[in-house]
Amino acid sequence: MSAFQDIAAFDAALANLTRADAAATSAARARQAELTKPAGSLGRLEAIALFMAGWQGRERPLMAPARAVIFAGNHGVVAQGVSAYPASVTRAMVANFESGGAAINALANVAGLDLKVVALDLDRPTADCTKGPAMNEAECLAALSAGAAAVDPGLALLVLGEMGIGNSTAAAALCARSFGGAGSDWVGPGTGVDNAGVTHKAAVVERALARHAAAPMTPFETLRRVGGREIAAIAGAILRARQLRVPVLLDGFICCSALAPLAVVAPAIVDHCLAGHVSAEPGHRRLLDRLGLDPLLALDMRLGEGSGAALAAGIVRAALAAHARMATFAQANVATAG
Repeated sequence: MSAFQDIAAFDAALANLTRADAAATSAARARQAELTKPAGSLGRLEAIALFMAGWQGRERPLMAPARAVIFAGNHGVVAQGVSAYPASVTRAMVANFESGGAAINALANVAGLDLKVVALDLDRPTADCTKGPAMNEAECLAALSAGAAAVDPGLALLVLGEMGIGNSTAAAALCARSFGGAGSDWVGPGTGVDNAGVTHKAAVVERALARHAAAPMTPFETLRRVGGREIAAIAGAILRARQLRVPVLLDGFICCSALAPLAVVAPAIVDHCLAGHVSAEPGHRRLLDRLGLDPLLALDMRLGEGSGAALAAGIVRAALAAHARMATFAQANVATAG
Protein backbone atom coordinates (compact mmCIF):
# COMPACT_ATOMS: atom_id res chain seq x y z
CA MET A 1 0.00 0.00 0.00
CA SER A 2 1.25 3.49 -0.82
CA ALA A 3 2.35 5.62 2.11
CA PHE A 4 0.25 8.49 0.78
CA GLN A 5 -2.67 6.81 -0.93
CA ASP A 6 -4.68 10.01 -0.98
CA ILE A 7 -4.31 13.71 -0.24
CA ALA A 8 -5.95 13.26 3.16
CA ALA A 9 -3.22 10.82 4.21
CA PHE A 10 -0.53 13.29 3.19
CA ASP A 11 -2.23 16.16 5.01
CA ALA A 12 -2.73 14.01 8.13
CA ALA A 13 0.94 13.03 8.22
CA LEU A 14 1.95 16.68 7.99
CA ALA A 15 -0.51 17.66 10.73
CA ASN A 16 0.69 14.98 13.16
CA LEU A 17 4.46 15.27 13.35
CA THR A 18 6.38 13.09 15.76
CA ARG A 19 8.79 14.68 18.23
CA ALA A 20 12.32 13.86 19.26
CA ASP A 21 12.87 11.64 22.29
CA ALA A 22 13.39 14.16 25.10
CA ALA A 23 14.72 11.53 27.50
CA ALA A 24 17.40 10.42 25.05
CA THR A 25 18.38 14.04 24.42
CA SER A 26 18.67 14.65 28.17
CA ALA A 27 20.77 11.53 28.64
CA ALA A 28 23.08 12.59 25.80
CA ARG A 29 23.37 16.08 27.26
CA ALA A 30 24.30 14.60 30.64
CA ARG A 31 26.99 12.50 28.96
CA GLN A 32 28.34 15.58 27.18
CA ALA A 33 28.73 17.26 30.57
CA GLU A 34 30.95 14.42 31.77
CA LEU A 35 33.29 14.18 28.79
CA THR A 36 36.89 15.30 29.10
CA LYS A 37 36.53 18.77 27.61
CA PRO A 38 35.32 22.19 28.69
CA ALA A 39 31.57 22.56 28.30
CA GLY A 40 30.67 23.62 24.75
CA SER A 41 34.25 23.40 23.50
CA LEU A 42 33.31 21.17 20.55
CA GLY A 43 30.75 23.72 19.39
CA ARG A 44 28.24 22.45 16.87
CA LEU A 45 29.60 18.91 17.08
CA GLU A 46 27.96 18.72 20.49
CA ALA A 47 24.66 20.03 19.14
CA ILE A 48 24.76 17.49 16.30
CA ALA A 49 25.26 14.65 18.77
CA LEU A 50 22.27 15.82 20.83
CA PHE A 51 20.16 16.20 17.69
CA MET A 52 20.97 12.67 16.56
CA ALA A 53 20.40 11.26 20.05
CA GLY A 54 16.94 12.75 20.23
CA TRP A 55 15.77 11.49 16.85
CA GLN A 56 17.34 8.05 17.21
CA GLY A 57 16.21 7.70 20.83
CA ARG A 58 19.72 6.71 21.95
CA GLU A 59 22.09 8.30 24.44
CA ARG A 60 24.92 7.30 22.09
CA PRO A 61 23.52 7.64 18.56
CA LEU A 62 24.78 5.51 15.70
CA MET A 63 25.94 6.30 12.19
CA ALA A 64 24.84 3.01 10.67
CA PRO A 65 22.84 2.08 8.75
CA ALA A 66 23.01 5.35 6.85
CA ARG A 67 21.60 5.79 3.34
CA ALA A 68 21.89 8.39 0.61
CA VAL A 69 18.92 8.45 -1.77
CA ILE A 70 19.03 10.33 -5.06
CA PHE A 71 15.70 10.91 -6.76
CA ALA A 72 15.65 11.73 -10.47
CA GLY A 73 12.90 13.19 -12.63
CA ASN A 74 12.39 15.15 -15.84
CA HIS A 75 10.56 18.46 -16.24
CA GLY A 76 8.31 19.73 -19.00
CA VAL A 77 9.35 23.30 -18.24
CA VAL A 78 12.65 22.52 -19.98
CA ALA A 79 10.75 23.31 -23.18
CA GLN A 80 10.90 26.96 -22.10
CA GLY A 81 14.69 27.01 -22.53
CA VAL A 82 15.58 27.28 -18.85
CA SER A 83 18.57 24.93 -18.79
CA ALA A 84 22.00 24.80 -20.38
CA TYR A 85 21.50 21.05 -20.91
CA PRO A 86 18.80 18.92 -22.57
CA ALA A 87 16.50 16.67 -20.56
CA SER A 88 18.35 13.60 -21.88
CA VAL A 89 21.19 14.41 -19.48
CA THR A 90 19.01 13.30 -16.57
CA ARG A 91 18.97 9.70 -17.79
CA ALA A 92 22.67 9.81 -18.67
CA MET A 93 23.53 10.98 -15.15
CA VAL A 94 21.33 8.31 -13.58
CA ALA A 95 23.32 5.75 -15.57
CA ASN A 96 26.49 7.36 -14.26
CA PHE A 97 25.24 7.06 -10.68
CA GLU A 98 24.35 3.43 -11.24
CA SER A 99 27.76 2.63 -12.73
CA GLY A 100 29.60 4.38 -9.89
CA GLY A 101 31.14 7.25 -11.85
CA ALA A 102 29.59 10.35 -10.29
CA ALA A 103 30.71 12.64 -7.50
CA ILE A 104 27.99 11.27 -5.21
CA ASN A 105 29.39 7.75 -5.63
CA ALA A 106 32.82 8.85 -4.45
CA LEU A 107 31.50 11.01 -1.62
CA ALA A 108 28.96 8.45 -0.40
CA ASN A 109 31.71 5.84 -0.30
CA VAL A 110 33.98 8.08 1.77
CA ALA A 111 31.09 8.89 4.14
CA GLY A 112 30.10 5.24 4.57
CA LEU A 113 26.67 5.74 3.02
CA ASP A 114 24.66 3.12 1.19
CA LEU A 115 23.59 4.75 -2.09
CA LYS A 116 20.17 4.26 -3.65
CA VAL A 117 19.06 5.87 -6.92
CA VAL A 118 15.34 6.21 -7.64
CA ALA A 119 14.48 7.22 -11.22
CA LEU A 120 10.91 8.44 -11.61
CA ASP A 121 9.33 8.08 -15.06
CA LEU A 122 12.24 9.67 -16.89
CA ASP A 123 10.63 8.95 -20.25
CA ARG A 124 7.54 10.85 -19.15
CA PRO A 125 8.48 14.37 -18.05
CA THR A 126 6.09 16.40 -15.95
CA ALA A 127 3.89 18.83 -17.82
CA ASP A 128 5.10 22.38 -18.47
CA CYS A 129 4.08 24.25 -15.31
CA THR A 130 3.70 27.51 -17.23
CA LYS A 131 0.78 25.97 -19.11
CA GLY A 132 -0.87 23.85 -16.41
CA PRO A 133 -0.12 21.70 -13.35
CA ALA A 134 3.18 19.85 -13.57
CA MET A 135 1.46 16.73 -12.23
CA ASN A 136 -2.06 15.49 -11.76
CA GLU A 137 -3.10 14.35 -8.30
CA ALA A 138 -2.33 10.67 -8.92
CA GLU A 139 1.14 11.47 -10.27
CA CYS A 140 1.99 13.66 -7.31
CA LEU A 141 0.76 11.06 -4.81
CA ALA A 142 2.81 8.41 -6.61
CA ALA A 143 5.93 10.57 -6.37
CA LEU A 144 5.34 11.28 -2.67
CA SER A 145 4.89 7.56 -2.04
CA ALA A 146 8.02 6.68 -4.01
CA GLY A 147 9.94 8.96 -1.69
CA ALA A 148 8.38 7.41 1.38
CA ALA A 149 9.18 3.90 0.14
CA ALA A 150 12.89 4.72 0.12
CA VAL A 151 12.90 5.23 3.90
CA ASP A 152 13.27 2.09 5.98
CA PRO A 153 12.58 1.91 9.72
CA GLY A 154 15.77 1.84 11.74
CA LEU A 155 17.88 4.01 9.45
CA ALA A 156 20.39 5.97 11.50
CA LEU A 157 20.58 8.78 8.95
CA LEU A 158 18.94 9.61 5.62
CA VAL A 159 20.89 11.76 3.15
CA LEU A 160 18.79 13.23 0.34
CA GLY A 161 19.68 14.50 -3.12
CA GLU A 162 18.24 14.90 -6.61
CA MET A 163 18.91 14.94 -10.32
CA GLY A 164 16.67 16.54 -12.92
CA ILE A 165 17.43 18.95 -15.75
CA GLY A 166 15.23 22.00 -15.27
CA ASN A 167 14.60 21.40 -11.60
CA SER A 168 16.22 24.62 -10.35
CA THR A 169 13.37 26.44 -12.13
CA ALA A 170 10.81 24.25 -10.38
CA ALA A 171 12.58 24.84 -7.07
CA ALA A 172 12.48 28.60 -7.55
CA ALA A 173 8.77 28.43 -8.34
CA LEU A 174 8.13 26.34 -5.23
CA CYS A 175 9.96 28.84 -3.04
CA ALA A 176 8.29 31.88 -4.58
CA ARG A 177 4.82 30.37 -4.30
CA SER A 178 5.48 29.28 -0.71
CA PHE A 179 7.38 32.23 0.74
CA GLY A 180 6.60 35.03 -1.68
CA GLY A 181 8.86 37.24 -3.72
CA ALA A 182 9.45 37.56 -7.42
CA GLY A 183 10.97 34.92 -9.66
CA SER A 184 14.17 36.98 -9.73
CA ASP A 185 14.48 36.59 -5.94
CA TRP A 186 14.82 32.83 -6.23
CA VAL A 187 16.37 31.88 -9.57
CA GLY A 188 20.06 31.34 -10.24
CA PRO A 189 22.35 29.87 -12.89
CA GLY A 190 21.42 26.26 -12.12
CA THR A 191 23.47 24.11 -14.48
CA GLY A 192 25.30 27.19 -15.75
CA VAL A 193 23.08 29.55 -17.75
CA ASP A 194 24.40 33.07 -18.27
CA ASN A 195 22.90 36.32 -16.97
CA ALA A 196 20.43 36.49 -19.83
CA GLY A 197 19.45 32.92 -19.07
CA VAL A 198 18.85 33.75 -15.42
CA THR A 199 16.62 36.67 -16.44
CA HIS A 200 14.72 34.35 -18.74
CA LYS A 201 14.30 31.78 -15.95
CA ALA A 202 12.86 34.46 -13.69
CA ALA A 203 10.29 35.34 -16.36
CA VAL A 204 9.38 31.67 -16.74
CA VAL A 205 8.87 31.35 -12.99
CA GLU A 206 6.66 34.45 -13.06
CA ARG A 207 4.52 32.89 -15.78
CA ALA A 208 4.18 29.71 -13.75
CA LEU A 209 3.17 31.64 -10.65
CA ALA A 210 0.60 33.64 -12.59
CA ARG A 211 -0.79 30.50 -14.20
CA HIS A 212 -1.51 28.98 -10.78
CA ALA A 213 -2.29 32.12 -8.80
CA ALA A 214 -5.92 31.15 -8.26
CA ALA A 215 -5.14 27.58 -7.15
CA PRO A 216 -5.31 26.55 -3.47
CA MET A 217 -2.14 27.40 -1.53
CA THR A 218 -1.87 23.98 0.12
CA PRO A 219 1.39 22.03 0.28
CA PHE A 220 0.04 19.31 -1.99
CA GLU A 221 -1.26 21.72 -4.61
CA THR A 222 1.97 23.71 -4.65
CA LEU A 223 4.05 20.56 -5.07
CA ARG A 224 1.94 19.18 -7.89
CA ARG A 225 1.46 22.44 -9.76
CA VAL A 226 4.99 23.85 -9.91
CA GLY A 227 7.18 21.06 -8.53
CA GLY A 228 8.49 17.86 -10.07
CA ARG A 229 8.43 14.15 -9.40
CA GLU A 230 11.87 14.05 -7.77
CA ILE A 231 11.10 17.09 -5.60
CA ALA A 232 7.78 15.62 -4.49
CA ALA A 233 9.58 12.35 -3.76
CA ILE A 234 12.02 14.24 -1.51
CA ALA A 235 9.04 15.76 0.31
CA GLY A 236 7.56 12.30 0.76
CA ALA A 237 10.86 10.93 2.03
CA ILE A 238 11.24 13.77 4.55
CA LEU A 239 7.71 13.28 5.83
CA ARG A 240 8.07 9.51 6.07
CA ALA A 241 11.40 9.91 7.85
CA ARG A 242 9.63 12.12 10.37
CA GLN A 243 7.02 9.43 10.99
CA LEU A 244 9.83 6.95 11.65
CA ARG A 245 12.01 9.43 13.62
CA VAL A 246 14.84 9.07 11.12
CA PRO A 247 17.12 12.14 11.07
CA VAL A 248 17.59 13.71 7.64
CA LEU A 249 20.60 15.45 6.09
CA LEU A 250 19.59 17.79 3.26
CA ASP A 251 21.55 18.78 0.17
CA GLY A 252 21.25 22.03 -1.79
CA PHE A 253 18.64 24.46 -3.07
CA ILE A 254 16.52 22.00 -5.03
CA CYS A 255 16.52 19.40 -2.27
CA CYS A 256 15.56 21.99 0.35
CA SER A 257 12.85 23.46 -1.89
CA ALA A 258 10.82 20.31 -1.25
CA LEU A 259 10.38 21.56 2.30
CA ALA A 260 9.14 25.02 1.34
CA PRO A 261 5.43 24.28 0.83
CA LEU A 262 5.38 21.95 3.83
CA ALA A 263 7.07 24.41 6.17
CA VAL A 264 4.56 27.15 5.41
CA VAL A 265 1.81 25.21 7.18
CA ALA A 266 3.98 23.07 9.50
CA PRO A 267 7.21 24.91 10.40
CA ALA A 268 8.23 22.07 12.73
CA ILE A 269 8.76 19.79 9.71
CA VAL A 270 12.38 20.97 9.68
CA ASP A 271 13.08 19.83 13.26
CA HIS A 272 14.44 16.41 12.23
CA CYS A 273 16.54 17.90 9.41
CA LEU A 274 20.10 19.17 9.17
CA ALA A 275 21.22 21.36 6.27
CA GLY A 276 24.38 19.75 4.93
CA HIS A 277 25.64 22.88 3.20
CA VAL A 278 24.68 26.18 1.63
CA SER A 279 25.16 26.02 -2.10
CA ALA A 280 26.35 28.68 -4.53
CA GLU A 281 22.82 28.87 -5.98
CA PRO A 282 21.68 32.34 -4.84
CA GLY A 283 18.29 31.32 -3.50
CA HIS A 284 19.62 28.65 -1.18
CA ARG A 285 20.80 30.95 1.62
CA ARG A 286 17.48 32.81 1.48
CA LEU A 287 15.60 29.51 1.63
CA LEU A 288 17.64 28.20 4.57
CA ASP A 289 16.94 31.43 6.44
CA ARG A 290 13.22 31.02 5.85
CA LEU A 291 13.38 27.40 7.01
CA GLY A 292 15.46 28.29 10.07
CA LEU A 293 18.27 25.91 9.13
CA ASP A 294 21.96 26.66 9.68
CA PRO A 295 24.16 24.83 7.14
CA LEU A 296 27.10 22.74 8.29
CA LEU A 297 29.29 23.64 5.30
CA ALA A 298 29.76 26.53 2.87
CA LEU A 299 32.06 25.39 0.08
CA ASP A 300 30.50 27.07 -2.98
CA MET A 301 29.20 23.72 -4.22
CA ARG A 302 26.25 23.65 -6.62
CA LEU A 303 26.40 20.19 -8.13
CA GLY A 304 23.33 18.70 -6.49
CA GLU A 305 22.98 14.90 -6.53
CA GLY A 306 23.38 14.86 -2.74
CA SER A 307 27.06 15.77 -2.95
CA GLY A 308 27.13 18.52 -0.31
CA ALA A 309 25.01 16.50 2.10
CA ALA A 310 27.21 13.42 1.65
CA LEU A 311 30.26 15.52 2.44
CA ALA A 312 28.55 16.89 5.55
CA ALA A 313 27.80 13.34 6.68
CA GLY A 314 31.47 13.11 7.60
CA ILE A 315 30.95 15.90 10.11
CA VAL A 316 27.99 14.06 11.60
CA ARG A 317 30.11 10.92 11.84
CA ALA A 318 32.87 12.86 13.62
CA ALA A 319 30.37 14.39 16.05
CA LEU A 320 29.02 10.96 16.99
CA ALA A 321 32.49 9.48 17.31
CA ALA A 322 33.55 12.19 19.76
CA HIS A 323 30.32 11.81 21.71
CA ALA A 324 30.57 8.03 21.98
CA ARG A 325 34.32 7.44 22.32
CA MET A 326 35.65 10.21 24.51
CA ALA A 327 36.37 9.28 28.10
CA THR A 328 34.47 10.86 30.94
CA PHE A 329 36.31 12.84 33.60
CA ALA A 330 35.83 9.91 35.99
CA GLN A 331 37.19 7.36 33.52
CA ALA A 332 40.24 9.50 32.81
CA ASN A 333 40.79 10.37 36.48
CA VAL A 334 40.67 14.06 35.63
CA ALA A 335 39.64 16.32 38.47
CA THR A 336 36.92 18.83 37.60
CA ALA A 337 37.21 21.10 40.63
CA GLY A 338 40.00 22.56 42.77
